[in-house]
Amino acid sequence: MTLFKTIVNSVSHLLFPHLCNGCGSDLLDDKHLLCTKCYDHLYKTNFELLPDNTVEKTLWGRLACSAATSQYYFSKGSVLQHLVHQFKYKSNKDIAVYLGKCMGETLRGANRFNAIDAIIPLPLFPDKQRKRGYNQAALLCEGIASVMQIPVIYNVVHRIRYTETQTHKTRMERWQNVEGVFITKEQSIVQNKNLLLVDDVITTGATIEACGNAILEDIPGVKLNIAALAYANA
Repeated sequence: MTLFKTIVNSVSHLLFPHLCNGCGSDLLDDKHLLCTKCYDHLYKTNFELLPDNTVEKTLWGRLACSAATSQYYFSKGSVLQHLVHQFKYKSNKDIAVYLGKCMGETLRGANRFNAIDAIIPLPLFPDKQRKRGYNQAALLCEGIASVMQIPVIYNVVHRIRYTETQTHKTRMERWQNVEGVFITKEQSIVQNKNLLLVDDVITTGATIEACGNAILEDIPGVKLNIAALAYANA
C-alpha cells in the first residue's frame, strides 16, 4: 500500500507539479508555497518585539495605537514585491493566506500582541473589491486568524470613496487622498475591544492612519494595534 501511494504521488506530481510561488521552481512538499531559497529572501523586521520601532515612529503623533509592526521589509525587485503583486493583481489568494499565517505565527509569539480580541482588515472601496473579487487585507487576516484563533470582523469599517493609488504621491498628497475616506458602522460589535487592524504594505502610513483614527474616534473604549505584511520606505 505504501509503495502504491508513493507511485500515485509521484505520478500526480509529474502531471501536476507543485511550483514555488516566488521563483517557479519545483517543490516536492505540497504543504509549502515557497522554496527555502525564496522564503529565506523574505527579510523579517522583528518589529513585533521592539517598542518604538520604525512603523510606530511613522505613526507617532498621528495615530494613537498601542503597538504596531510589519512582518517583512519591502523593496523593489524583491521576492516579496513579486508575491504582493501575485496576490493583489493575479488572483493568487493562496499566497496571501499563507503569508497571513506567517504573520500569525510571529504575532502569536510576541507578548505585545497577545491580548487581541478581534482582527479588522483595512477595507477596499466596494467597486474595487468587486472588480478584484476579494480584499487582500482580508485574506491576510484569514491567515492570521487561523493561527491565533481570533475572529475577523468585516463589517465595522467601510471605505466610502474611491481613491487613486498612493504610489508616486508625496506624503501630503497621500494624506489628502484618504482624508475622510473611512466610516464605521455597527460599532457595538467591537466596543471596548482590543483590535488588530491589518493592511498589506505601510509606506507613509497615511491610509492606516485615516482608517485607524476613524475607529478610535467613533467606537468607545477600543484599543488599536496595527500589523502590516510589509514596511516600505517612503
